[in-house]
Amino acid sequence: MGLQPRIFLLGLLLLLGQGPTQATTSPGENTLEKQLSPEALRNFPFPCNPKKSGSSVPPKSVHSLRPSDIKFVAAMGYVEPPPASGTVDLEKQNWTDRRPQQACMEVVTVLSDIIRYFNPSVLRPLCAPGKTVVAHAGAQDLQVQAEGLVRSMKENQQLDFQNDWKLINVFFSNTSQGHLCPFAQQHRHAVGSLHMLAGVLDYLDQEVPKAFVNLVDLSEVLLVSHWHQGTHLSLADEPCRYSGETSKLSEIVTQWSHQESWEQLLASSKYNKQESFAVVFQPFSYKTPALGDQPLQDPRTLALNLWNSMMEPARQKDEPLSAEDGSPVKCPSQENPYLFTYKNSNYLPRLLKFEELEVTEGVEIRCPDKDPSNMIPTSVHRLKLADIKVIAALGDSLTAGNGAGSKPGDILDVLTQYRGLSWSIGGDHNLSSVTTLPNILREFNPNLKGFSTGTGKENSAGAFLNQAVAGARAEDLPVQARRLVDLMKNDTKINFQEDWKLITLFIGGNDLCDFCDDPAHFSPHNFTNNIRKALDILHAEVPRAFVNLVKVLEIINLRELYQEKRVNCPRLILRNLCPCVLKFDDNSTELASLVEVNKKYQEGTHQLVENGRYDTREDFTVVVQPFFEKVDMPKTSEGLPDNSFFAPDCFHFSSKAHAHAASGLWNNMLEPVGQKTTQHNFEYKMNITCPNQFWPFLSTYKNSVQGHGSELLCRDRAPSASPPTSVHTLRPADLQVVAALGDSLTAGNGIGSKPDDLSDVTTQYRGLSYSSGGDGSLETVTTLPNILRKFNRNLRGYAVGTGNASDANAFFNQAVPGAKTEELMSQVQTLVQRMKDDHRVNFHEDWKIITVLIGGSDLCDYCTDLNRYSAARFFDHLRNALDILHREVPRALVNLVDFMSPSVMRRVFLGNPDKCPMQQASTLCHCVLTPWESSQDLARLEAITQAYQSSMRELVESGRYDTREDFSVVLQPFFSNIRLPVLEDGHLDMSFFAPDCIHPSQKFHSQLSRALWVNMLEPLGGKTDTLDLAANISLSCPSQDEPFLRTPRNSNYTYPDKPAVENWGSDFLCTEWNPSNSIPTSVHELRPGDIKVVAAMGDSLTTALGARPSNSSDLPMSWRGLSWSIGGDGILDTHTTLPNILKKFNPHILGFSTGTLEETAGLNVAIEGARARDMPTQAWDLVKRMKNNPKIDLENDWKLITLFIGSNDMCHYCENQETHSAGEYIRHIQQALDILYEELPRAFINVVEVMELASLHQDQGGKCNLLLAAQNNCTCLTRSQENSLEMQELKKMNWNFQSGISRFSYWHQYLQREDFAVVVQPFFQNTLVPLNSRGGADLTFFSEDCFHFSERGHAEMAIALWNNMLEPVGRKTTSNNFTHSRTKLKCPSPESPYLHTLRNSQLLQDQSEAGPIVLSWAVPVAAGGGLALGVGAVMAWRAIRGRRRENPPMNLNTMSF
Repeated sequence: MGLQPRIFLLGLLLLLGQGPTQATTSPGENTLEKQLSPEALRNFPFPCNPKKSGSSVPPKSVHSLRPSDIKFVAAMGYVEPPPASGTVDLEKQNWTDRRPQQACMEVVTVLSDIIRYFNPSVLRPLCAPGKTVVAHAGAQDLQVQAEGLVRSMKENQQLDFQNDWKLINVFFSNTSQGHLCPFAQQHRHAVGSLHMLAGVLDYLDQEVPKAFVNLVDLSEVLLVSHWHQGTHLSLADEPCRYSGETSKLSEIVTQWSHQESWEQLLASSKYNKQESFAVVFQPFSYKTPALGDQPLQDPRTLALNLWNSMMEPARQKDEPLSAEDGSPVKCPSQENPYLFTYKNSNYLPRLLKFEELEVTEGVEIRCPDKDPSNMIPTSVHRLKLADIKVIAALGDSLTAGNGAGSKPGDILDVLTQYRGLSWSIGGDHNLSSVTTLPNILREFNPNLKGFSTGTGKENSAGAFLNQAVAGARAEDLPVQARRLVDLMKNDTKINFQEDWKLITLFIGGNDLCDFCDDPAHFSPHNFTNNIRKALDILHAEVPRAFVNLVKVLEIINLRELYQEKRVNCPRLILRNLCPCVLKFDDNSTELASLVEVNKKYQEGTHQLVENGRYDTREDFTVVVQPFFEKVDMPKTSEGLPDNSFFAPDCFHFSSKAHAHAASGLWNNMLEPVGQKTTQHNFEYKMNITCPNQFWPFLSTYKNSVQGHGSELLCRDRAPSASPPTSVHTLRPADLQVVAALGDSLTAGNGIGSKPDDLSDVTTQYRGLSYSSGGDGSLETVTTLPNILRKFNRNLRGYAVGTGNASDANAFFNQAVPGAKTEELMSQVQTLVQRMKDDHRVNFHEDWKIITVLIGGSDLCDYCTDLNRYSAARFFDHLRNALDILHREVPRALVNLVDFMSPSVMRRVFLGNPDKCPMQQASTLCHCVLTPWESSQDLARLEAITQAYQSSMRELVESGRYDTREDFSVVLQPFFSNIRLPVLEDGHLDMSFFAPDCIHPSQKFHSQLSRALWVNMLEPLGGKTDTLDLAANISLSCPSQDEPFLRTPRNSNYTYPDKPAVENWGSDFLCTEWNPSNSIPTSVHELRPGDIKVVAAMGDSLTTALGARPSNSSDLPMSWRGLSWSIGGDGILDTHTTLPNILKKFNPHILGFSTGTLEETAGLNVAIEGARARDMPTQAWDLVKRMKNNPKIDLENDWKLITLFIGSNDMCHYCENQETHSAGEYIRHIQQALDILYEELPRAFINVVEVMELASLHQDQGGKCNLLLAAQNNCTCLTRSQENSLEMQELKKMNWNFQSGISRFSYWHQYLQREDFAVVVQPFFQNTLVPLNSRGGADLTFFSEDCFHFSERGHAEMAIALWNNMLEPVGRKTTSNNFTHSRTKLKCPSPESPYLHTLRNSQLLQDQSEAGPIVLSWAVPVAAGGGLALGVGAVMAWRAIRGRRRENPPMNLNTMSF
């Protein structure tokens, strides 16, 4: 009866493990079944299916012989057990008392019983008897055994000797250990051994028909397992000239060579040219047992491995002999169900003669700058390639160069270390023929030292500073580092202290190949720790060094080469060199574990370096070069693995691969950290890049933090000693959960979209979102979670990839595109529930950081429903959402972030019509993108924006969320003000924006992340409120004294009882700051930065009378330093004046006023009470001051003069209408302009139109102090009644004054000189009266007398004047919007960076001839009332009318300008 599947193998093994066994089985009987136990059914299945591998037709040829065709199994030679005194524990080898023939019988019994599974009629096996008393007589004894075997077979009545197929096994060994000799000697040994066996094989060939002979060499097996074998073939005439090489590589290669020699001899011998007889060499390479395991102890493993070897084609017998019981039994395949011979294996002998290999792996490099630094650098971060004088390398056989120069097929030559061809340290030939890192560097410094040449080991002379050792693992690196340091110190050619050194360290392949044998020993922790020890030695002892730490390569792709049978590779060598990569199945847990360890090796090298451990000295750094992180197997044009990139062993690199590795390393060295190539494609043509001409240095962590990645140099990344209970003692490493709420900006819309892919903006790139994205790592993607993961790698909650808020990968990023504040509460509720439901989160114990950014979508729609999107509603919605977090979420710090300013959005979108989807402006953000410039809608937008921001500040500063010890809300203001980046051509850098020109790109998000992180570590009261997108923002570190995330309490910050006192400064957002390249000669090409002198003429509005309050007993004071057109007190951030704006362009401008004293008036010649008739006098005074000022170059300095006059003329025109007529008014101003024209070269004159003073009928709802003293009174105003003829006359005169002045821009006499221009600025022509929240006049714009301007009013006038100056003549704004905003200042455009004159506004000449444009919304305002005097007059008029009812008339003699 046949054996049952699944029970055969264990019964077989149990039999062999139980003392002597006689082969007494008769045909059809299985004596092993009695040995079986139920466990065998589960643990040792026999996988072969005899039906698939059997045949009903007897084979005619040995080359189509199947296992089912074999009728008889026999063996020759002795498999003798070791002596009883052996070193092995006798209790574990109960077979050792057996006689040699019995041991042999056990082997053939196993083989016979396996074959019985295919052919139940197989006969009882036989071991031929020999002369056991002379067991080592060699070939002579084998001849006796052969004769006895043939005789026994002929006498066996059950065997049809002529027609039955026989399997004969001939065991032998070689006492000279020829398997360890060099190839030439091995070949001679094989020839000699075959010659000694020829008599036996010839005899079998002649006497035995239909025979398959296994020639089994047990030389290595018996050597390592202490077996004694009865038939030794001794070649004493030529002992093995053993090289002494004991490395794993040498052992494996010589084993393969031994096998190859025998196979070549037998394949070409007469024994394999017949149809009924074949001899096949069955090699056995022995797998060295793991530490603590016993070596091979019994014949069962020999039998099973012999069977498996018979199942493999010639040259594919790569399984090592193993003592593991779980070794799988191989089966005949459906495609090849035969026992393999050389013929049916399609065996072709390898060529033993090799053509000389021509080295042609060269490249050309044509870099314009190959010079060293002008002076030897002292900083490694300023190191040029030509500054490097010494090169060195540490590592394993890939750096030693094993096989790099070997000829194809010359596998034994892989033992040769071609150090001169090594990618990182070889210096053979030159770059035109051999591409290596030193050969590239020698193009920059021909005197480079340290590279290796020729061949040899690490201690050879040619190795020099290549101290890599073949077979080395990470644990060997410290010894290599020590040896390298000593070599450099002791070499007289090296100036150890002064020479800059480049050291490349590459290790890890051997660690991965052996990982599965000892996972603890080769753990990622030990791997990284061993590298650290080596780097610590270099860091402590080597000055002036740049160390390349090359990531271990992605080794799993070696399987592709190993598994592709169509590629000619020595798989025995591959499998033995790297068993842990190659021996497991594709989907095995062991292979998955190896892949994970490979990644951890790579991550560990990053973590070791990126913490700044090796950046403590200015002359030393370590940089991870990741080009080997992902490596695809190079392919041929047929799609097969291209083994031309490998040495003949298909494991080490050929010179071709060394050249590619050198180019990959070179390019990595020049790529910025965070932007380094992590995947090297060996198929691409080699490309040697040149250093950046503007930044020619080797890239380090400190000099190349740019792009999307960042460097974090914080050394202290530890959490609190115990989990904190207070949010005010929360360290970054204490955070365990990260979350985010908001709109499309937080959802990540368009972050990763390509520049022209507008439709992709709908994609939510949550993994790249600044506050919650977790894609990649900090080196490549800067996000808040990636920063926090440097402190706590177990951080949870961050989003990855793309998708909606409901997707699993969104995790705790619950932001929804288009969300408004009214929807924030829903997001909060979803987030809270998700955190409660997630088993990975300990809701009550884990500390959480939650970032909220909302409001942009509200602004986009605010104009559609002013009530729904009011500031009050915004406040309520935000409060409700934060209340839920405060009420339900324990242990949380909430970042409340401001939204992007609408003015920034408008500038980007509307300023780039060729790049932005203008036709979709209304759809994308209607209320922000569609209003006209200077329109009332835009003013309202700015007002609501400020109100939103004030609401956020008010809510946080209320202290509402500071009632619990474990919760706080902190306002992070970095987004409040944005400085946009500008390219060299003056255009905005649109790479910071998605294709819709609204959403930020990844570049922008990276800056947001950095700014948010910096804000989180800044104390309240000292937080940065400006984001400069072009700035290099370094990631801050928690300080030793203040290691906490900042809150009000740990910042010692007290919220103000009321909003902080405002100043009336402005934010300067212009990017075009520079003056002309050379001083312009034409006023029509005058830039703001070209102006050197500023001056002003006028009345008390220019002297800034009453700009600040005075004591009640004092008369109003003139604050000339705050004057809108000439004041220079403070800076623009706190005081908006025309000179302070100009200081941004030219900090050295002259002429402005400061303070209140006449001595500091500068070139402010204005006089309180002045009229137009006084302008010529002021003009002469101004000319005199300029000529007498030694700091002013009258001929060459460009001068800006502002003339504003007429209010007092209007107040007194009724006293003498001829004297104060519009004609006289214009004549006096012309006289002043003529003086300036004749006396002052290089002058730009602003003439500001007089204010609109008519129609004084607005109810102000308040009272003013009208009894302050003044020099003159406004008699014409007191005589004018509502709807009276006098009032109509006042309006007419006002208009005539304005109309007369408006013509000065076009007057011919002022257009004759190239360096002189008069430009009328009409912003006062129509005026929007500033109103307060109750609809009345906002008195904060006016001084105490209710007539003059306050400091705030002067700031508004300065803004209006500046903006007028940048508008073309004929298109200037004729009204002034007094709604306060810090961002109202316009900027010179790249297309027209000049102050506008009539000539450089000529494209709009036609429109200008039609007169200045008055915005439609400004007309009714103009009709309704004026500013300053108008407002004052209204209040005075109302007061007069009211008092007439109550008191006698009063003489208003207190009003003058």
